[in-house]
This record gives sequence, structure tokens and C-alpha cells, in this order.
Amino acid sequence: MRENEENFFAPSSVDPAVESWDDDAVFADPIATAPDATASDGAPVASCDETIDGSPYETDDAINEAMDEASAAAAADGLFGTDEVDRLAVEHFPGKIVRKDLTALMKRGANVPTFVLEYLLGMYCSTDDPVAVEAGLERIRGILLNNYVRPDESEVIKSKIRELGSYTVIDKVSARLDERNDNYVASFTNLRIEPFVMPAEYVRQFTKILQGGIWCIMRIQYTHPVDDGFADIFDEPTPKKKEKSRGSQDSPFSVISLNPIQMPNLDLNSMIDQRRHFTTEQWQGLLLRSAGYEPTALTEKERMHFLERMVPLIERNYNLCELGPRGTGKSHIYKEISPYAILLSGGQTTTANLFGRMNARGESRLGLVGLWDCVTFDEVAGMNFKDANAVQIMKDYMASGSYARGRDTLNADASIVMEGNINDSVQNVLKTTHLFDPFPPEFNDDSAFFDRIHYYLPGWEIPKMRSNLLTEHYGLITDCLSEFCKEMRRKDFTHLIDRYFRLNSDFNKRDEIAVRKTFSGLAKLLFPDGEMAKDDVRWILEYAIEGRRRVKEQLKIMAGVEFIDVALGYYDADDPTDVRVVPVPEQSDGSLVPDAPLLPGHVFAIGHSAVTGECAVYKLENRAVAGEFKLQTEGLGRSRAVQEAFKAAFNYFENNAPRVAPGMHIGVKDYLLFFNDLQGKGPSDEVSLAEFVGLCSAAANRPVAPALVIPGVLRMSGTMGELRDLEDILRVARNAGARRILLPMSAIRDLQDISSELIGAVSPDFYPDGDAVSAAKKALEL
Repeated sequence: MRENEENFFAPSSVDPAVESWDDDAVFADPIATAPDATASDGAPVASCDETIDGSPYETDDAINEAMDEASAAAAADGLFGTDEVDRLAVEHFPGKIVRKDLTALMKRGANVPTFVLEYLLGMYCSTDDPVAVEAGLERIRGILLNNYVRPDESEVIKSKIRELGSYTVIDKVSARLDERNDNYVASFTNLRIEPFVMPAEYVRQFTKILQGGIWCIMRIQYTHPVDDGFADIFDEPTPKKKEKSRGSQDSPFSVISLNPIQMPNLDLNSMIDQRRHFTTEQWQGLLLRSAGYEPTALTEKERMHFLERMVPLIERNYNLCELGPRGTGKSHIYKEISPYAILLSGGQTTTANLFGRMNARGESRLGLVGLWDCVTFDEVAGMNFKDANAVQIMKDYMASGSYARGRDTLNADASIVMEGNINDSVQNVLKTTHLFDPFPPEFNDDSAFFDRIHYYLPGWEIPKMRSNLLTEHYGLITDCLSEFCKEMRRKDFTHLIDRYFRLNSDFNKRDEIAVRKTFSGLAKLLFPDGEMAKDDVRWILEYAIEGRRRVKEQLKIMAGVEFIDVALGYYDADDPTDVRVVPVPEQSDGSLVPDAPLLPGHVFAIGHSAVTGECAVYKLENRAVAGEFKLQTEGLGRSRAVQEAFKAAFNYFENNAPRVAPGMHIGVKDYLLFFNDLQGKGPSDEVSLAEFVGLCSAAANRPVAPALVIPGVLRMSGTMGELRDLEDILRVARNAGARRILLPMSAIRDLQDISSELIGAVSPDFYPDGDAVSAAKKALEL
């Protein structure tokens, strides 16, 4: 029967690399049976048995001695294009580094956590011999195929444990104390077996098992139940005993050995002490390479942007927003680098999931913000909360780090990251709306919510991910980097600004908190020992202020006077006259609608695009030449509605132009129109009133009033359409630089619901309802 079982479980096809390890054992355990590889010097590389029996994390100074020696030799020989940062990394972080190109290579074909891959790479590819490296990679592929537990293969792994008696698995294990039975009860994340007893010595040695779990290589033993040998000897059946409820101590599964893949502890002081051997640029490069990026392919500003993405991992209760183009790797840090961050794809969650259930206990009471260091909302445009109070609870949490659930107020340390895409150029977005526009309707231009954001990371300044941006050099293993960030969260560097500088009077309290938190996070990354020169403080401070001012500029667009103080800056503590205001690159002083005289026939119109439906500003450039009263157009596209709108304007011009300015002799001229879609939104069929004014301007050779925009629709019947979305029209006009807007008298009632700041920025000029001639006279100042 046993032979039949073995044949039944035998795979139909076996990877040659795996098969070579044990041709006779169907259930061969690759980790336990893999032969030794040979390094370039002929010495065998440490087998997995040796590595697993003695944990590679026995000390904070070494993961594997073979890796240390081989890495040092590779760096000394100048292999893999090594440089000074590689040499310093190998010298000062032995056992904590790995070749990142091998990580990227394996990641393409293995959907496993990065730190699992890097642990295995440290065990099997710690050599400079290409043949040995390739053999090590094949061995890792076999281990991932046979020992890494995938949820859909749980039953297969359980069967192997039973049939072989014991088997090595790679999975995440967590444990809790069972006070009633006085033991530790453990369970896996992917391997679905009943809870089993975790030996107390492992819990004492690796306390993370009790703190959410730890990825490990564990050898599991299966003990077959003992049958009663006398049961079938006697005629009478053996009386059944009253069964008691099964507990973890009754599980047939037990632990033989456990070795963590994640670092069970980190000597933070030792790591900080190594910082002094690196220059600032070298240390920055090591951090970026540890995250998988190549610093030499990035500009100084881009390097800072990539580091800024790490700040939520190293700073408590930090609120970061990053919006930009697709393909810039916005979610990579939070999904692959840190096991303490969770990424909510699509931005979908519930209030209970995020902040805990009202009357629950334990983990359910805490919610995600109480269980993770960083909660990231991916694709903010898709954020959707069924509970109308969710945004209000989040505002409370983002401001204070606490929130109310039921009758209690709870505290948490999780940072909040919000990511999303901007589907247009920044220049066009700023001319029509604000940079928080991609957020969903639930936020409804809620300035109070956006005021909680500490830094707006400009995703449009980050290059799209290409092969040359991925490093092929040594970097810290990702688990070491994440543990460094985890431990540094306890420190506070916000006060280091005050050694040399003071913030100016435009700062309010929230501005100051935001800038100090950003400064603290970057300082902990770049200067973990706190040793910073004045220029270092200035460098990070200016970067921190820029991101907060970007938030403040958008708040000014939303709410106006309330956020009018946007000139954030600082001055020297020793010289108060040395005041510097930090600019924001995308906030240009140039305007679409200049406050200067226009050429006759040129007019700025505003209306909704017939293509996208967005409100936009257009420039209609009309010119009158000798001819036979014909209209020639360019740039209108093929939209029938747009074509008819301009035909209606021309017909109205033919019948009513003499009423605007007598003596224009419009019939002896031809009219040329160039439709200038300034913002690339597509032509509009709601700018026919502006076109009528432009034709009158060209015919009379008289310019339209400067800084004026004109909305309004003329129909073929000669009547005028009703103006809609007046607030959007005013906002777009203001953002485009307009100072005046032409409106019908009926718009007065709608202006009562619009902020005085917005009305004050764009002054309305009124004309009688339905009277396009009066509107033209106002525009031409006749």
C-alpha cells in the first residue's frame, strides 16, 4: 500500500535540478537533501542543513560567513561593476548585504516576499563564480517550488509532511499564549493545518512570533496516531472513551527546528555607528540601492523623492500624498520592501477594517492603523467609504494620531499614504483646478482633510521605471532596511532644525508640524546619528518646506483667504535678516489670460469641452480681411455641435453687428478664425457668445478689454442659453489668470452661494439677460 501511495503522489514531471537532488525519493525535501554547491575556489558553499541548523541570524554581525568572504572577494576583484559604495557596504555591513540584480532576476519568476528571496540568495549565491551562482539560483527555484507554501498547495505540503514524517516549509508563523493549557499556540499564514504547540524556546528567542508573526524556515514533524493493538483480538468491541475537545497539544504536527528569514532583532546602535564611515552621498546611495534603485541614474532631486517615500516607514503618524503619472513605482516601497506596511489596492476598505469594530476585542478592536506602521491607499480615485463618517474619522486620526470608536478613544502610530494618478500635465491641471482634483467625490474639495497632509510628493518629477533605474550593485537586505526604519521610528529629530534656523511668520501650527515631521524622517534616514552640519539642515529643511507649501498652494485655490499665507520659508537663527522663502517649481507666475492689451479680434472664452466635459479656457483668434463675408475656421475639429455653435455666432454677427458699432462695413470682409485649445481639452460648443464678440472686435478693429473671459451660448434662433456651473467657471477663470468675467444679470442669484474670495479674484461685469449686443459693447468698452 505504501508503494501505491508513493506512486500516486509522484509528480508527472520533475524539474531536472530538483530531480538530481534525490532521484529515488518522491517526497524529497530539497532543503534537507540538496547537495553542496562549489564556489570558485573549489570549497563547498555551506549547505542548507548547516545554515538551518545554525541560524544565519545568530548574531547581528553575520548572516552567513561564506557570504561575507565571497562578497568581500567580489568587491576586491572589481566584479559586477563594483564601486566605492559596494566596498564600504561589504566592509561595514557583512552578512547584511545582497546583490540586488539577483533579487530582481528571481523576483520576475517568483511571486514571494522580497526578504524571502534575499535570505535564500544569501545562503546559496554568496559567491563570485557565475557557474556556482547559476547552480545556486536553480537550487532556490527548486526550494521555492517544493518548500515555499502557497495557499492553493497547502494540502500537498501537508501530505508530504505526513508521508515523509517531517518536511521543511517556508511560511509565516505566528503564536499566542494559551493561558489555560500553559503553552504557546501557533498557526501558519498559508499552510492550513490545525493550531499546534510552538516550543517556548523559540518564542523566547524570536519575540516577533508574538507580534504579528515572522517568516521562517521550519521543519515540521508528523506523528501518526497510536492504534490500540488489542482492539481486534477480543470479540467484544473496546468501549469508547468520552472524547474531549481537541487542543493544540493534540495536533499530530510538531516543530523540529525553526530559523527566521526575517531578522529577529537588530543592533540599531551598531548600524548607526557604521554611518560615520560613509559620506552623505554614499549613505544616500546605499539606502537607495537597498530599495532596489540605482542612485547614479537619478538627479539629486529625484534621489530625495525616492527617499521621501520611505519617510512614512520611519516617522510615526506621517501623512504623505503622491500623485503623478503611471509607471513611476509609487507602491513598490510599501508592497515589497517593508513587512510592516500594508497596501490597499484600489483604495477600498471599510471604517471597521481601518479603525476597528465598535465592540470588538483584540486585533479586531484596533483596525489596520493599530496593527501596521504604514497604511497605503493605492489609486485614490477609487477610494470609497460606505460609511459617511469615515472621512471625518480619518481627519481626526491624521491630525492627532487618535480616533474615537464607541465610548473609547484609541491611539495608533500608523502613517497614512495616499497614491494616485494625474491624467494631464501639471500645468494644465493648475490652470483649471487644483492638484488634489483626482480624489473622489467623498472628499469634495474638503480643505480641512487635505490640510492634514504633511507632504505632497510631486510624482510628475519622478522618472518612469526603466531598467537603468534598477541597481545591479550591493545593498542592504530589505529586511535589514525595514528593521532599521522600524527601530528609528522611536526617535525624534524634529528639534534639530532649531540649532540653526527658525520658521517664518507664514507658518501656522499645522504647517510647522508637517515640515518638522518631514525633516525628522529624512534626517533619520540620512543622518541617523544626528550629526548634521548647517548646510545639511538647510538642504533637508528646504525640501520639507517645498512639499508642505505645495499642499498650502492647493488649499489656497480651494478655500482662498483662509489659506492665503503660502510664502513659507525660514531665516537664520544667528542672522534674522537672512530670510528665504522656498518656492514651488510648478507654481508659475505666467497666466493663460494675460493682464495686457490684446490684438483686435482676439478674445478669451470659457466653457465646457464637448470631448471631456471639463470646464476650460480657450483663445479665439479672429482676423478680418478684404473679401465677400465668408468665415474660414481652423482648429474646430469635426464635432457637429461645435461647428453649429460657431455658425450660430456668425449668423448673429451678420444680423446684429451694426448695432454694436455702426459703420463697420462687415459685408466687404472675410473672417478668419483660429480656435486655440489652450489646455488640450478638446473644442467647446459653449463659446459662441465669445466668438460673436471676437468677430465684432475684428470688424471694428477694436481690442477686447484685457484679462476678460467670456462664457455664454448663442443659439441659431438668436436666443441665449442658460449659464451652468458658475462656480467651476469662476474657479477655472481665476486659475487661468483672468481678472474680469462677463455675466448675465440672472447670474447674480447664483453668486450668493460662491465664496467672496473667488468673486473678488474675478470681478463680474453684468449685461441684460439675452442681450448679446450689450455684452459685446461691455467687452469692447463701448
